[in-house]
Amino acid sequence: MRAPLASTRIVLSEVTKSYDTRVVLDRVSCTVRPGERVGVVGDNGSGKSTLLRLLAGRERPDHGEVTVTAPGGTGHLAQTLDLPPDARVGEAVDLALADLCALERRIRAAEDLLHRAGPEELAAYGDLLTAYEARGGRDARRRVATTLRRLGERADLDPDRRLGTLSGGRRSRLALAAALAAEPELLLLDEPTNDLDDEGVAWLEEHLRARRGTLVAVTHDRLFLDRVTTAVLEVDADRRTVRRFGNGYGGFLAGRAAERARREREYEEWRAEVRSAERLADTNIGRFAAIPRKLPRGFSGAGAFRARSRTHGAASRIRAARERLDRLTGNPVPPPPRPLAFTGRFTEGAARTAAGAATRTAAGAATRAATGTATRTATGTAAGAVELVGAAVPGRLGPVTLELAPGERLLVTGPNGTGKSTLLHLLAGELEPAQGLVRAPARVGLLRQDDPWAGEPRSTVELFGQEHADRFVAGLGLLAPADLTRPVRTLSAGQRRKLELARLVARPLDLLLLDEPTNHLAPAVVEELEAALAHFGGTLVVVTHDRRLRAGFRGRRLELQREPAAMSR
Repeated sequence: MRAPLASTRIVLSEVTKSYDTRVVLDRVSCTVRPGERVGVVGDNGSGKSTLLRLLAGRERPDHGEVTVTAPGGTGHLAQTLDLPPDARVGEAVDLALADLCALERRIRAAEDLLHRAGPEELAAYGDLLTAYEARGGRDARRRVATTLRRLGERADLDPDRRLGTLSGGRRSRLALAAALAAEPELLLLDEPTNDLDDEGVAWLEEHLRARRGTLVAVTHDRLFLDRVTTAVLEVDADRRTVRRFGNGYGGFLAGRAAERARREREYEEWRAEVRSAERLADTNIGRFAAIPRKLPRGFSGAGAFRARSRTHGAASRIRAARERLDRLTGNPVPPPPRPLAFTGRFTEGAARTAAGAATRTAAGAATRAATGTATRTATGTAAGAVELVGAAVPGRLGPVTLELAPGERLLVTGPNGTGKSTLLHLLAGELEPAQGLVRAPARVGLLRQDDPWAGEPRSTVELFGQEHADRFVAGLGLLAPADLTRPVRTLSAGQRRKLELARLVARPLDLLLLDEPTNHLAPAVVEELEAALAHFGGTLVVVTHDRRLRAGFRGRRLELQREPAAMSR
């Protein structure tokens, strides 16, 4: 590895960045130390890519200062290539290798003047050669091809091929390979694990751990964060600021937990103060009522009892207690968001059987005979159970036969196009099988992979009502209160994803179906989602590419293939 020494300096001082009237970052100050591998996390639309563009010098802040010093060059991988579809593969490589190309031009210019160069010019020429060799400039283009194969490409790309003829995934891998091959001292990556298979991601993680430069990577991939990063920057969309956590992803999780514990403690302390002020006011009011009124003026009462004014002592204590209570209630400490929680319980008679009588049942029996799989009949399935017998949708899902008892968990995997989403839509009752039998509980919740709210003009309050929005959206910390009245279509994809979660946690479910549940969600929300799923008492079926979720999944696994599916027990 010829990566340069880690001498990068990154400092943001009171940086503010806005687009039109929308402030994305507000007076952000943070630093990245030389040689750190920093993960950038946060909700979609929070400003993560904006932060990366500021560091790359692609954008300027409205206020404040961004200082980035990287003598060994900077490489920036954006989520999309900044080239038109008719540009060629070689142009994309040249764009990523622009720093090295600039060094080459400076070296050639210096060589043209060597015949009359003095000591200073010779020293400068030597420094240019050293910098070029340190980054392996001579082999950079060869490394692009090598890196592409490591990232999953099976064949070399023709430098003259038009970018528009490549799939989105291949364009992403090309841009990543070129950025890595340039071996810059500072590497800025925006969602680098997108469009990579597990083998490609594993190689990328090892490569990034081994390099000596500084890394700043925007990512939703929690396993990548855990394996690669040494620090985490969280972009907070509500506060429009950036918080730093040390000790990698583990430090981020510990810091989030400590923050929640602090908020809970502050809220309980505030509640205790309110109760104390209320008791003090009530006690003194009682004492105030027990004090007798003044006796008539004519009473001399020499040596006898003489009552003091009712306004003396007790009244001042009541006033002080009332003022304290007013201060406390006028400046309330908000409670921390409630944890996500799905409600699952089973009800007898809640099952639903797909329409299609003898012919579909017969087709299912034929499938069982062919595969040698024994299943119970629909009438013998327990309430809350799931049963598919040779269920198929031509062109979308091959015959699937499986049974899940109430409370069982199933992880569905397989290549794209094998019908994972179709299977969930069958179980949700949104799609009928062309053959076979589908039996599932009546109370089913489906989290779709697509975005059903993308064009919704109404607000969250208009859709769900104020009480539901307060309790299951804002109360769970899924949206800020100010976002509840915004048109849903103006929310980010991640915020709309959270609305779907709010819809699911608001009612009891026998069967929960999750199609790529971690898409568009910040790692902190995904961690809450995993914790909620661990306590869900209903039947669960999950389709996901999330490596950390798959690695920690406890339950059965179904791998869909072009041929009949195989399930592990």
